[in-house]
Amino acid sequence: MNGTGGIDDRLARALGRAWIDDHPWELVTRLAELSGRMGGSTGERRAATIVHETFRDVGLANVRVDEFSIPRWERFNTEFEVFGGESTSSGVGSYGDRRIDRSFDAVALPYSPAGEIEGRLVDVGYGTPGEIEEADLRGNVAVASTTTPPAKRFVHRMETFGHVVTAGAAGFVFGNHRPGQLPPTGALRFDGEASIPGVGVSAETHSWLIEYAERGVDARLRVDAETREGTSRNVSGTLGPDTDDEVVVVAHYDAHDLGEGALDNGCGIATVGGAARILAEIEPILERRVRIVAVGSEEIGLLGAEELADELALESVRAAINVDGAGRFRNLQAISHGSDALGRLACRVSSDAGQPIVFDGDPHPFSDHWPFLREGVPTLQLYSEPPDGGERGRGWGHTAADTRDKVDPRNLRTHAMLTALLVVELTKTDVPRIDGSELRERLRQQRYEPGMRAAGIWPPSWGER
Repeated sequence: MNGTGGIDDRLARALGRAWIDDHPWELVTRLAELSGRMGGSTGERRAATIVHETFRDVGLANVRVDEFSIPRWERFNTEFEVFGGESTSSGVGSYGDRRIDRSFDAVALPYSPAGEIEGRLVDVGYGTPGEIEEADLRGNVAVASTTTPPAKRFVHRMETFGHVVTAGAAGFVFGNHRPGQLPPTGALRFDGEASIPGVGVSAETHSWLIEYAERGVDARLRVDAETREGTSRNVSGTLGPDTDDEVVVVAHYDAHDLGEGALDNGCGIATVGGAARILAEIEPILERRVRIVAVGSEEIGLLGAEELADELALESVRAAINVDGAGRFRNLQAISHGSDALGRLACRVSSDAGQPIVFDGDPHPFSDHWPFLREGVPTLQLYSEPPDGGERGRGWGHTAADTRDKVDPRNLRTHAMLTALLVVELTKTDVPRIDGSELRERLRQQRYEPGMRAAGIWPPSWGER
C-alpha cells in the first residue's frame, strides 16, 4: 500500500465492507451478556466457545482451542471497617473526642489471600516509591490511589502493592480516583496468591479514608477468597501462506468479574475479530503466515500469553501485535515498546489511511505483549484514549461500570480496519529484533526496575544492577 491511491483492489473492497460490518459489535454483545469472564470460570470457558465460533465463521484455518492450567482465584465475602480516631482539627472543623466506627463496601483484589487483619490506616497518596518509603507501614494498612501524579509515568497497581509489601504493610487498600461508587479490581500479582490481603474501594470511600488516616484511625479487613488449580483456554487460527516465519496477533477475551468487560477487553477481541474478517477476504496478498490468538486469563497474570509464548518458536515470530485497549475510544494509540521500526511503520500506515494515531515508543511490561517483548520479539500494542486525552487511569475499566453502553461500534470498525492494514504491512516488512540490553536500559530509565522487582516480574536473567 503506497497511499490510498495504491491500495490493492481486494483490500479496498474488504475495507469498504468493514465500514458497515456489525460483527464486531455482535461479538462484544455476546461476550457482555455472559455472567463474568474471570480466568478459569465457566463464563470464560463459554467466551472461548464464542470466540472459536467467530474465528471459524470468519474463515481462519486450523482453528483450535488449547487448554492450560492456571491458579484460579475466586472471591467470596469482603468486609472492611474503620474504627477509633484521635482528637484533631482539620479544614472541616474539630472532631473533638468523637470515635469513628464505620463499615465500607470493598471488593477483594484477585490473588488476595483469605484472612483477617487489623492495623493503622496509612495514606501513601499515589503509591509512588517515594511516598511509600516515607510512610511507616509496618503492620499497618496502606491506602493508595489508582492514579499517578501528572507528568510522571503511570505506576501500575502491582508495583505499588509490591512496594507496600516490602515496607511491611499488613494490608492494602486501592482507592479509585474516578467517582461513581465504583470499587476497582485488579490482580495483586502475576504468579498466584499474594502475601497480604488487598481490596479496592470507591473514590467516595477513598476520600473518607484519607481523612481518617490523618486522624489515626485503625482498619480491619476480612477477605474470604480461594486460590486453587483451574484451567483456561487460548483460541487460535491462521491465515496466509504456510511460511517458516509469522506475524502473531493477540487479544485477551477474559475480563474481571465486575461489570461486563465490554471495554476491557471486549472491544479488543472484537477489533481482532473484525480485522480477521478483512484479512480473510484478502488472504492472497499476505506474504507471511498470520497467527491470530484470543488468549485467556490476561487479567490474572498474562497467563494465556505466557502459555502461547512458551508454545511458539519465538525466533520465527517476526512481530507481534497486542490488541489490548483498541476499539474503546476514537483515538487509536500505537505503543511500539522500544521498536523504532514498528513505530515508523504504524505511523506510515495510519497516515496513508488518513487516520492519524497517537504514538508512544516507551516499553512497559503490563499486558500480553510482555512474554514476547522480553524475548526480543518486536511488539506493537494497540490501545485507545478519549479525544481529550481523558483522565489518567483505566476510566471505567476494572469496575462494575465497564458495560456495553460505553462502546461505540464506529470505533470497533475503524480500529479493525487499521489493525488489518498494519498486519498486511508486517507480512511484507522485516523488523529488527529487540536488543535485550537496550530494552533493560529503557525500562531502567523509566524507573520500572524497582517496581518490577517488587512485583516479582523483573526477568531473573537480567540480574542485578
